[in-house]
Amino acid sequence: MPVEQTPHVADREAHVVGGGIAGLAAAAFLIRDGNVPGENVHVYEKLDIVGGAMDGAGDPEEGYVIRGGRMFNFPAYECTWDLFRTIPALEDDSISVKEEMNRFNAKHPSYAEARLIEDGTHLDASQFQLETRHRISLVRLLLTPEERLGDTRIEEWFGDDFFETNFWYVWATIFAFQPWHSVAEVRRYMYRFLHEFPRLHTMEGIDRTKYNQYDSMILPLRRWLEDRGVDFQYDCRVTDMDIVTSRAGRTVERLHCETDGGTERIGVEPTDMVFFTNGSMTDGSDLGAWDEAPETNETGASWELWRSIAADNPGFGDPEVFAGNVQETKWESFTVTLHNTDLFDHIVEFTDEEPGNGLVTYVDSSWLMSTVVAAQPHFANQPDDVKIFWGYALFPDREGDYVEKKMSECTGREILEELCYHLQCADRLPEILEGVDCVPCMMPFITAHFQPRTSGDRPAVVPDSSRNLAFLGQYADLPRDVVFTVEYSVRTAMTAVYELLDLDREIPPVSKHYRKPGVLADAVSASFE
Repeated sequence: MPVEQTPHVADREAHVVGGGIAGLAAAAFLIRDGNVPGENVHVYEKLDIVGGAMDGAGDPEEGYVIRGGRMFNFPAYECTWDLFRTIPALEDDSISVKEEMNRFNAKHPSYAEARLIEDGTHLDASQFQLETRHRISLVRLLLTPEERLGDTRIEEWFGDDFFETNFWYVWATIFAFQPWHSVAEVRRYMYRFLHEFPRLHTMEGIDRTKYNQYDSMILPLRRWLEDRGVDFQYDCRVTDMDIVTSRAGRTVERLHCETDGGTERIGVEPTDMVFFTNGSMTDGSDLGAWDEAPETNETGASWELWRSIAADNPGFGDPEVFAGNVQETKWESFTVTLHNTDLFDHIVEFTDEEPGNGLVTYVDSSWLMSTVVAAQPHFANQPDDVKIFWGYALFPDREGDYVEKKMSECTGREILEELCYHLQCADRLPEILEGVDCVPCMMPFITAHFQPRTSGDRPAVVPDSSRNLAFLGQYADLPRDVVFTVEYSVRTAMTAVYELLDLDREIPPVSKHYRKPGVLADAVSASFE
């Protein structure tokens, strides 16, 4: 029997379904590390823009929009920095994106002065308020193997009073955990970021980009890929895949797409590669306006495609675990553009936080609102006399403390009225909101990756039976790393490319900071504050 020959990379096509950071990183690794010609790489994106959750759009006239902001941690983002050390910055291509970030963070270090505020009072967030029983539960969690946790929820592991501690308010609003989320994911986060325990309340370990992540990271990465001939197909929704099963395994033979021109079938050779971002945290998101509330959608294109292929292919995961309960996976953000900077200036004065310092959470807010005032400008096209800030709330279906409506039913104006109540400036509403715009955004799946899960609910990056299909992003399974991070998406991309190309290259290991005696000692000490 003749031996099957591995084709040269120049003869292999790569089909990347989804233009978020995972798909873009896969394209970059294919070219940079796999020597696949750029013109052989095809990226299919349902929107007219790439970047996924790493977004940022708008202008000073129509207003700016950031659905969410990604935070970075230098020692814990090994694959991300491996990539962006080799991508030239957009404004100065003599330095890398990573070097631009290094310089920016040296100039604008994070240090939260008022991490938690209640009734106008700055709480001492360094006092975690953990009791002995809370610390015992945390230690027990660290010592319990993940496979024994199963689909246990956080609220099933800790007592009710744990969720009223400063520690929980700080933890939950940095990482967006809810009591009903997976305690196994909390365990992973504790191991991954144990070195940050003593300074969670100051956020000193957080690195940020010069502008929003779209301008600072996605645009330079897209330019790098375009310069190498990558084929971007926008407004192209992949609706299904023809997957054939044989003794050799399962092979994608065809992609089905919907475009403005109609339906299209794209043939895939057995030696070609398909990379699919199964599920998206910003899928189905909807924007409201100053006088309009956003809608709450129940599904999205990436989830529908995952459902389609998982139904007939055991081992491809269970999307319903993550996308089957929007009430538990949604929250709402809002972006504020200010031509009149009175509100912006008031926030800076009220919180004692200079722009760029950190996240402020209003713990007495029934919505549990938080705001971030980034270093200005936060957009490359933002004029000096225009300011922006961003905020979000974890409980959008609760009635407000000032506005007697659920946040999910509120317009942009009403959300700002509620915020002004907590900023103790509601008596100045007409004047302080003149020349201000607020765009709310409902994201039905923004924390879907934290849903309680068991082994097999997330497919392996390259399932055992797969010959040419790899999964990317937050809903592919990686041991030890943490979801809701750019690092997780980039690591899945590197893993997928190296495995499908059979590259003899080492993937940067997940750092084990928790094994350092000093880190452990400092974390224990912080838990007694």
